[in-house]
Amino acid sequence: MCGITGIFDLKADRTPDRALVGRMNESQFHRGPDEEGLFIAPGVALAHRRLSIIDLSSGQQPMHSADDRVSVVYNGEIYNFRELAGQLREKGYRFRTHCDTEVILHAWQEWGEDCVHHFRGMFAFAVYDHGRQQLFLARDRLGIKPLFYAELPDGQFVFGSELKALKAHPGLGRALNPQAVEDYFAFGYIPEPKTIYRDVYKLPPGHRLVLQRGRPAPPPDQYWDVPAAPTATVSESAMQEELVHRLREAVELRLVSEVPLGAFLSGGVDSSAVVAMMAQLQEDPVNTCAIGFNVNQFNETEFARMVAERYKTNHFEQVVDSDDFDLIDTLAGLYDEPYADSSAIPTYRVCQLARQRVKVALSGDGGDEVFAGYRRYQWHMNEEALRSRLPLGVRRPVFGTLGRLYPKADWAPKIFRAKSTFQSLAMSSVEAYMHSVSLAKEDQRNALFSDALKTELQGYRAIETFNHHARNSPTDDPLGIIQYIDMKTYLVGDILTKVDRASMAHSLEVRVPLLDHKLLGWVSGIPSRFKLRGQEGKYLLKKSLEPHLPGDVLYRKKMGFGVPLAAWFRGPLRERLRTSITEGGLADTGLFNREYLHTLVDQHLSGRRDHSAVLWSLLMFDATTRNDNFGI
Repeated sequence: MCGITGIFDLKADRTPDRALVGRMNESQFHRGPDEEGLFIAPGVALAHRRLSIIDLSSGQQPMHSADDRVSVVYNGEIYNFRELAGQLREKGYRFRTHCDTEVILHAWQEWGEDCVHHFRGMFAFAVYDHGRQQLFLARDRLGIKPLFYAELPDGQFVFGSELKALKAHPGLGRALNPQAVEDYFAFGYIPEPKTIYRDVYKLPPGHRLVLQRGRPAPPPDQYWDVPAAPTATVSESAMQEELVHRLREAVELRLVSEVPLGAFLSGGVDSSAVVAMMAQLQEDPVNTCAIGFNVNQFNETEFARMVAERYKTNHFEQVVDSDDFDLIDTLAGLYDEPYADSSAIPTYRVCQLARQRVKVALSGDGGDEVFAGYRRYQWHMNEEALRSRLPLGVRRPVFGTLGRLYPKADWAPKIFRAKSTFQSLAMSSVEAYMHSVSLAKEDQRNALFSDALKTELQGYRAIETFNHHARNSPTDDPLGIIQYIDMKTYLVGDILTKVDRASMAHSLEVRVPLLDHKLLGWVSGIPSRFKLRGQEGKYLLKKSLEPHLPGDVLYRKKMGFGVPLAAWFRGPLRERLRTSITEGGLADTGLFNREYLHTLVDQHLSGRRDHSAVLWSLLMFDATTRNDNFGI
């Protein structure tokens, strides 16, 4: 696990400035504190920060082929590198190291752009072919590892693992991307390929990019997508056995390490499943860690202990104060662009805790998207059953009117919030799902944004992101479509971004076996009735794990990894809320409706409404963009 950055000259072979490349690389020191590497040549610069995990004595980067015709910088892990090395040796390639970086080098020499099809793992890398004067960039299939890029006005192409590496280049344009603002307040993150800057992009998951000197940069090319090819129909018990076999194999692949290795154990189904498989695969006790909170509604440690005791793990946990809001500015510095998932705070803390004992940790991230575990899937499919009985032409006027007339009830349990249900029933399936997951609903964003920002948007709406992915979905199954949308948006833009930044802030490598692309490909073809059965999400996964985990862990009510935002804003963050949002700060940018900002704050502080999610997104927007001086 590392950090990469570099410069490629699209127009000429001008030699990049070494001091500048050094600053870009140093900005990512936290991603790889063990070693630094720079390569500078006419027309190209490659830089690397190393976190040593495998082949500690060699494997330094940038790495060059024996004939110096190919160079590579790489962030991630290729779990099948030993198998690939064997194949490449049979083809005549000679290896000087025992690390996966050299496998990428020779895979490019043998298979060119198609080398990505051979890799099983998480990765973002850049290969420079000196003879062809080509730069090849690639990102793993699910977007576990990040990669940012931009083409500068003078013809330089810059890239890096984090946005801060690009921001270290004085030629980078920082004009605000208004569509990213709309997306951010809808989703709480900025979905691929956009960033907060108009001319800076994320390379989307499962994409590659070939740059040729003397030619303009082409659009990225997609090399992989969720297959959703139907799985052969077999008995349910056979499917359970197959799932456990595939899960165990995905975990086993990720146990290769020359440094201390462990796992996050939240007490939820996904992390518990990973720990159960680890315990059955290794002789030594598994190192597990958990974060507890001094507020019961956010504390899952009793369930983590059940699993730890069953498998006799080396378990350590830490109880943290729920008022852990001092991390706001730290998080803003980590994410580089607006990011509003408040669970970034406990995620940061659990990574901090894990790094005290291990250098590599396995996590259960991705299980909700792959196996249909989110409660919102249950609500959506319940509403979908009603939507399927009446045409949209009937539903839109009838339920639309009810949705406008029914009072809003933030305080009530979701089952009693009929206003939101009526609104969803008046929409198409994709619109309804967008409505259910939006941080600020469309009418709220319309009230929040200034007229000037709405003019800049030119009619753009965040729903276009969901519509784009729905059109590309490999299945027409209603549950499969929203799972696919989540994999393309929420999984990569929120969950994996959160884990990458939080873990790398502590120089910790996190591996995610539930996002093994072969496991995911098999699960994606399973009929939806085995994923969501009635009101039970992750049905097949839970049934498969019954011999391996306590029933209290498998079938308890799902608990979020959250923080008490509403109470913070009415207590210790009260003054910061006013200072950042209504008294200068955001109010003076011209991006927002000043009167509505006051309304949000006043209604929340008085207790009349709960605007905590939107207020947190505004607070993080201010903390992240303050130095950019965005304004209209």
